[in-house]
Amino acid sequence: MGTAVKPYNKEEASKKEEVAEMFDNISKRYDFLNHFLSMGIDKIWRKKAVKILKEYKPQIILDIATGTGDFAISSMRIKPAKVVGLDLSEGMLEVGRKKMKKKGLDDKVEMIQGDSENLPFEDAHFDAITVGFGVRNFENLEKGLSEMHRVLRDGSPAIILEFSKPKKFPVKQSFNFYSKYIIPKIGKSISKDEAAYTYLPESVAAFPEGKEFTDIMEKIGFKNIRSKLVSGGIATIYVGEK
Repeated sequence: MGTAVKPYNKEEASKKEEVAEMFDNISKRYDFLNHFLSMGIDKIWRKKAVKILKEYKPQIILDIATGTGDFAISSMRIKPAKVVGLDLSEGMLEVGRKKMKKKGLDDKVEMIQGDSENLPFEDAHFDAITVGFGVRNFENLEKGLSEMHRVLRDGSPAIILEFSKPKKFPVKQSFNFYSKYIIPKIGKSISKDEAAYTYLPESVAAFPEGKEFTDIMEKIGFKNIRSKLVSGGIATIYVGEK
């Protein structure tokens, strides 16, 4: 493992602290930018992930790195009893709580601040865990995955949606150009935080994807692991059961 990729590269700050600061900084414009920069494709990816989730009929779901709660909202389609959204950034959670209220979901979705590598829940507490574009922000990937494994009930799934690096022409070339040049430029002009949107392609490039990631899941103890590329490999849906 090399040096951790961090948004601001301050010597005295951990990746965790910098990620929280970054999301606090961009929280007000995050939703707009996210859907704008992904051209809405992120909604389709979450829909596909929720379709897999539906097979397990979960009642209590934990959505890690929930941000403003998009994955939690998508999960409502399968009518769980409760979704707990957890995030490091209070700024993002604040936006998310307003969103839940507006959609009339605040009685079903609880948004709490917490650390994904030190989850404030007892063992075997959840029927499913979802993570949308969050695992590459973990400071310690194995610790985060171990915590997910710990709080899941036996046979329950962790469904992880994460960016990957497309391998085929022309998606590969287009995505590389878009993430390296277009995303930081637009991100900076709208959010006024250039580092946040430069961090995105850097963190995607540094993330262990595909078999490398499923091997880590297996090492942690997940079973029946499978992965599915979406949109020509721009993102991957990983599924593993406890």
